[in-house]
Amino acid sequence: MSKKEFIRIANAGGYWGDDPYALRRQVFGELKLDYISIDFLAEITMSILQKQRAKDPQAGYAKDFIIALEPLLEECLSRKIKIITNAGGVNPKACAEALFNLARKKNINLKVSVIDGDDILSAIPNLRNSGVEFKNMETGEMFNNYADKVLCANVYFGALPVAEALKSEPDIVLCGRVTDTGITLGAMMHEFKWKVSDYDKLAHGIVAGHIIECGAQASGGNFTDWQKVPSFIDIGFPIVECYEDGSFYVTKHPNTGGYISCQTIREQLLYEMGSPQSYITPDVIADFSSIQIATNSPERVKVTGIKGRKPTDLLKVSIAYEEGYKCSGSIIISGPDVRAKAEMFARVFWLRLESELKKAGFGSTVDFKNTEYVGDDSTHKGMLKKHDAIEILLRLTVRDHNKDKLNIFRKLLPSLILSGPAGVAVTGGAPTISDIVSYWPALIPQECALPNIRTYEQKKNDEKSVQIQEVLQLEWPVTKGSAEIENPPHDPWSPSLVSIMATSRPIKVCLMEIAHARSGDKGDTVNIGLIGRSPECYVWLRENITAEKVNDWFHSLCKGNVTRYLVPNLWALNFLLEQSLGGGGTKSLQIDAQGKTFSQALLRCEVDIPEALLATIQPENRSCAGELVRRNA
Repeated sequence: MSKKEFIRIANAGGYWGDDPYALRRQVFGELKLDYISIDFLAEITMSILQKQRAKDPQAGYAKDFIIALEPLLEECLSRKIKIITNAGGVNPKACAEALFNLARKKNINLKVSVIDGDDILSAIPNLRNSGVEFKNMETGEMFNNYADKVLCANVYFGALPVAEALKSEPDIVLCGRVTDTGITLGAMMHEFKWKVSDYDKLAHGIVAGHIIECGAQASGGNFTDWQKVPSFIDIGFPIVECYEDGSFYVTKHPNTGGYISCQTIREQLLYEMGSPQSYITPDVIADFSSIQIATNSPERVKVTGIKGRKPTDLLKVSIAYEEGYKCSGSIIISGPDVRAKAEMFARVFWLRLESELKKAGFGSTVDFKNTEYVGDDSTHKGMLKKHDAIEILLRLTVRDHNKDKLNIFRKLLPSLILSGPAGVAVTGGAPTISDIVSYWPALIPQECALPNIRTYEQKKNDEKSVQIQEVLQLEWPVTKGSAEIENPPHDPWSPSLVSIMATSRPIKVCLMEIAHARSGDKGDTVNIGLIGRSPECYVWLRENITAEKVNDWFHSLCKGNVTRYLVPNLWALNFLLEQSLGGGGTKSLQIDAQGKTFSQALLRCEVDIPEALLATIQPENRSCAGELVRRNA
């Protein structure tokens, strides 16, 4: 057991491009920190970094990390704050050397542990010859037609190599593709000497990592009831205060912007969730339906009770491959009659494109095209009542494997400005064409990718860093775990909670009055976590908001099935809407390619509820949205 009663792990970034000053605020905050975790990687990020390394062998890592750390490195060392990050991307060793250049410049000692081995790009042919199929784990599609298009392939490692690296007491642990949760759990495993079979404790670490991995999303960012956030200026990023038994508190530095409550934590827990009973990681399968949260003081939420079980003996591999090109352009159209005018512009443009493609010998169409009227229901697409737009950003997008077709598209678009109705604002010239890098998830046996750990140290006045530890290659524990679920989650909330309201006057409200929500993407699937504002609201949602109803509401956006999961302990329902993002990721032509707006669309849907249901909501959980209008049914 650690000599410390608890440790504090702060987050200072949820993606490559997050707040560049979050690290500074975490380092100089009032609470004493032991660790800071920073997450830089997403599937598309890996392919970008791989392209950078192909042009320059010393590139391929998140250079923003070096920039953010430069003015803070000495302060981190002085305060004994260890940093754990996956900023290493596809070239952790080059990132480490950039850190040592920084240390030499400042003439200070620096110790860095580097974790790699996740990059299996060069190993794919041999693995396929040995029987690894790389079947798409989401669609079941075989890999054969894509094997010659691969740009990068990285296995998701978990917390075990991070915990092992920390045994050398480095100042920084620099990883490649370690899971978002692993860079947090690894510190807890090291400090509290948890075993790889302490599944309940490991599950707590996974949940802690999931809460803070997206930065300020846990501390007021992207929050439904955003009016409750006192300030978004200098927003305080989340901190977890962790104990040996696994329990932890979520908080932030005092006197910082943002907001932490049970509501914000529930929303983040539902973010990008699949089956709540099987949150699968390389370290443990965590059961989110067992999470208990509570608060008895402002800006401090306690999380306990989490159950975990054996992980599988498979590792997820994220493969990025080339899949053509896309191009998107827009013009601003003003009223009067702005919608009719915009529709005429779109119709004329697509006819012009069809004509020019024929003249060039390409046929009459592109692989995919999309028209969006931004400002007039472009993200919720017909789910809500029409309104009168004052102006519209007409957004036209195409996707094709032939780049010459897209050159015709991009050159035609500016011609709309002077050859149509009046009231068009110039938004620029011909748009640029971008490569499409698609995402292919697969599962491989864990023995196909083993993590390597190297520790280096830079001494004052030395010109070169020194490797002080031989390469340590970890072996994965054999667990034979399964993601299969035997029983549904325990649901303690009886229908009688709302049956007593049967005689209450029915009123029509938007769902936002009795629920809050958050949505995210999982490939071409959108998840929406719909969270009741009280246990009674949850029961009403459980009994009335079915998968079929959600499918009907989202008919214009969702082209696949809708699945519903219950999360009673969080007063929540989790919906998975398949085929809702036009292919998802970089393939999507939709303006909301990550499904961020789906939760708001759901919350604006109108339902009939018993008026007495509103009285069950505590003041701190009530909606403060100004646009909601209640009407008698």
